[in-house]
Amino acid sequence: MGNLVSRTRLTLGSIFYLNQALDILLKRVKKSPGIPTLNSSMPFWTEPKANITSDGKSLPVYADVVVIGSGITGASMAYNILKRESSLRIVILEAREICSGGTGRNGGHINPPLYHDYQELKEKHGERVAKMVIRFRLAHMKELMSVAIAEDILLESQCREVENFDVHMSKNSFLEAKRHLEVWKTDMPEESAHFHSEEGVGAIQHYHLSPQTVGFIHGDGGAIHPYRFVTSLFAKLLRRHPDKYVFLSHSEVGIISTDSSSHHSPKSSSFFIATHTPCTAIAPPSRSKHYYTLITPRGTVKTPHVIHATNGWVSHLVEPMRAKIVPTRGTMTAQRPGTNLFQSTLNGLRSFIFYHGSIGYDYLTQLPVGEHELMFGGGWASAMDAALADIGISDDSQYSLPGASHLSGSLPLYFGIENWGKEKHATPNDEDEVQWGEGRTKAQWSGILGFSADGLPWVGRLPTKVSGRAEPPTTSTPRVRFQYSKDDPTESVRRLTAAPGEWISAGYTGEGMVHAWMCGKALSHMMLDAEDEIKDWFPEIMRVTEKRWKRADPSDLLARFL
Repeated sequence: MGNLVSRTRLTLGSIFYLNQALDILLKRVKKSPGIPTLNSSMPFWTEPKANITSDGKSLPVYADVVVIGSGITGASMAYNILKRESSLRIVILEAREICSGGTGRNGGHINPPLYHDYQELKEKHGERVAKMVIRFRLAHMKELMSVAIAEDILLESQCREVENFDVHMSKNSFLEAKRHLEVWKTDMPEESAHFHSEEGVGAIQHYHLSPQTVGFIHGDGGAIHPYRFVTSLFAKLLRRHPDKYVFLSHSEVGIISTDSSSHHSPKSSSFFIATHTPCTAIAPPSRSKHYYTLITPRGTVKTPHVIHATNGWVSHLVEPMRAKIVPTRGTMTAQRPGTNLFQSTLNGLRSFIFYHGSIGYDYLTQLPVGEHELMFGGGWASAMDAALADIGISDDSQYSLPGASHLSGSLPLYFGIENWGKEKHATPNDEDEVQWGEGRTKAQWSGILGFSADGLPWVGRLPTKVSGRAEPPTTSTPRVRFQYSKDDPTESVRRLTAAPGEWISAGYTGEGMVHAWMCGKALSHMMLDAEDEIKDWFPEIMRVTEKRWKRADPSDLLARFL
């Protein structure tokens, strides 16, 4: 009887604790994330810093499109819009330095969840949709590599194909992973052809992993220097689109004028990046003002189109998205490899994801240059209760101490002490402007992720109920008037975009490198009124709708971590 009473009290106590924790988290995720803090922790990726700044330059008073956020989503939007319609004026607003948010702080992985999610996607949305989502994620490696080659930034961006190893330290997690793999391989044999599982003995012998390794799943993957990819691309776009008042259309016919010419200055740029310029508020259009007015400490910008590309911070300006996209703080490190490991296993062309239980994982890529640093992140679920403290947090000036401690000590254990060998000594570099740590861990920092309440990105036009603001009239749609020749006085008008409005691409739930670029590309097609061109590859379940917005419940997201 006494044992029964104890068990009952324990059960009731657990229920009380979980309900209390859930209430606290729900209150926190419904608060505004604010704007990015100025004293953020410093990512290893961002040194040396890109020379892209708007300091000393006037903020344009008008733009056809304003993108808020200068990460990979913003880069994708600008690149894909200007590639199709170079006559549009685009302004990017960035609260801090260029690419200082989640993109410049992540792990550099281009390794999408494939077999991991396929079965769940199939059960929820059907086989056709599940396959489309998987192919959409797989498309990122090819697309990013294609852009890097086309723009001649392959060397700077370090975009490369790698072997990826999902390493399991738990028998149960490995068995479950193999079951999911078989389901995926049965349904998508072409995409899964290069994926296979291997038991622990082979993993230990051939890849110098820890003796505690149960097994791994091997497949194709990718890695990239996310900061240099984005900043190199922005530098190209700034050089490519300098002047606006004289330009040619796709048919090389000079534009006579634009409907919004009163806003256009001969000295303005067709592509402008405003760094250290947070957007603090958005005023809706009115009868007398037919555009959105974006308010910043440096002045205002009027525009018919607003693109929200701030991921974890998006609900600062889009209040109805609070608790639909939840800011969550993650931790990253840059570490030196052990001397034995460097010689035997890591060469910059492998990546690893380590699963040590039922919740959470750690991820690892290696730089192909310099000290061949290990870019090692995760530690979130390993921090247990402390991990919950990072949900709903948008401050990246600090990082989780339990998470950072886990990351600082895990690598020799994942590979095995003998395989790791002696600690590698710091290599002096006179060009380093930053004094990095001289031990195994060179740098630690945090980054803000945007967790989606339903686990999927949010892409598309924001319904006015979701944006909380009215849209500008269709008469403010960017357009051009032109004549076919100097001798023909007949003028024609061409619309350059879809009807004005607010747009979003955010909520990647920690998988930005395999969602953000193609989501941004899809959104650029939507905004340019080219919807027909994405129907074969963009998963409609990612589109923003009022119905989906109402249905998305943050409790479902939080329940995964309780």
